[in-house]
Amino acid sequence: MDLQLSGKLALVSGSTAGIGYAIARTLAQEGASVIVNGRSQPAVDEAVDRIRLETHGTVTGYAADLSRADAAEEVVRRHPGIGILVNNLGIFEAKAFEDIPDEDWQRFFDVNVLSGVRLARLVLPEMKRTNWGRIIFISSESAVQIPTEMIHYGMTKTAQLAVSRGLAESVAGTNITVNSVLPGPTKSRGVGDFVEGMARSSDKSFEQVEAEFFDHVRPTSLIKRFASPQEVASLVAFVASPLASATTGAALRVDGGVVKSAF
Repeated sequence: MDLQLSGKLALVSGSTAGIGYAIARTLAQEGASVIVNGRSQPAVDEAVDRIRLETHGTVTGYAADLSRADAAEEVVRRHPGIGILVNNLGIFEAKAFEDIPDEDWQRFFDVNVLSGVRLARLVLPEMKRTNWGRIIFISSESAVQIPTEMIHYGMTKTAQLAVSRGLAESVAGTNITVNSVLPGPTKSRGVGDFVEGMARSSDKSFEQVEAEFFDHVRPTSLIKRFASPQEVASLVAFVASPLASATTGAALRVDGGVVKSAF
């Protein structure tokens, strides 16, 4: 299927590894020009080189913390004409509610929510001028099933759904769409390292730890395994494409059936 992304410029925040990297690579494979972002210049350079090698696509890098206002303003100024914005930048950690200080609540909001709000605000005027654009927030199944072990993270994922829906309604009647994508447990680099560490410490295989996780922690999963970053990226690439012109204001699940709802 031709996703008709040639000539489109895409910014994927937090895209040097995991889901973000898979999204950037898939968009480049489909013909979009892609801006890869991460905090570290070496990590950005490595990701850009790998995607160029794998896709032969047009890929550039921007190394900066896009949760900072000055960095967000600079990337939009440096790369005018961004037509696809994928807000993937995010942090997570497991911490008991009573141990989460005010500073952590603020930090999670700034990185996971405000960074995407700010970037959307910066790219929206050009999207309105050309009457075309795609804004996608990478949320999580944790937005609707708040994990008790990281309530502050779940709060930010729910907030993304609210921002996405409200922004979609604000551009009703245009060719700009705004959506959220909700991955479930995914074998990103951080998750893979965590599970492999658990496997080593308990003298079990990765597969055994994975099976126990879905038996006890996410028993509602229908696929009974971690999704791959590519499985998430495939949905995001479609939503970013002109073919998804009737999909907007939606919370799209790629959660392996973890959310126990038909709707």
